[in-house]
Amino acid sequence: MMFTTCRYAKALQLTLAVIKPDAMAHPLILEALHQKILENHFIIIKSKDLVWRREDSQRFYAEHAGRFFYQRLVEFMSSGPMRAYILARENAISQWRELMGPTKVFRARYTAPTSIRGVYGLTDTRNTTHGSDSAQSASREIAFFFPEFNMKEWTEKEEPLVRAGHVVYDKEKQIHVLKKEV
Repeated sequence: MMFTTCRYAKALQLTLAVIKPDAMAHPLILEALHQKILENHFIIIKSKDLVWRREDSQRFYAEHAGRFFYQRLVEFMSSGPMRAYILARENAISQWRELMGPTKVFRARYTAPTSIRGVYGLTDTRNTTHGSDSAQSASREIAFFFPEFNMKEWTEKEEPLVRAGHVVYDKEKQIHVLKKEV
């Protein structure tokens, strides 16, 4: 399937998107989620598969320490592989959150039945995806998952090219690349 690259009038926003272990365990769901990202005109800037140690999960979710779901979330997020993406688009954070649907799967099934969580979510912990909830969270979370990525440099040098549509989707790498790199 070929995806055309959009041109955007406004500056692109970056967000972190994570496919959680429950979805990674099912290759067909993983592929469906990847296609959904592309079909919704997100530009995939970076992508990587990883497995967290328990300590990684504890550090990432430190703000939730002491809450009733913390232990369950820490254990689940270190239970198997996941895929992290840096996605770009106008209003990427709100667009990704809308595509994911409500955190609570029961609510997602009734209020957003075609959302990712409405279709694939199992429980409130095993809810298929994670997404940043603000620009500050996106910066922090992208740095956590992609410490080598320089957001300031990307914004200054690559964002204008991406916004102007000078990217193509590389099927082998499964990310978008600047046209000169292909």
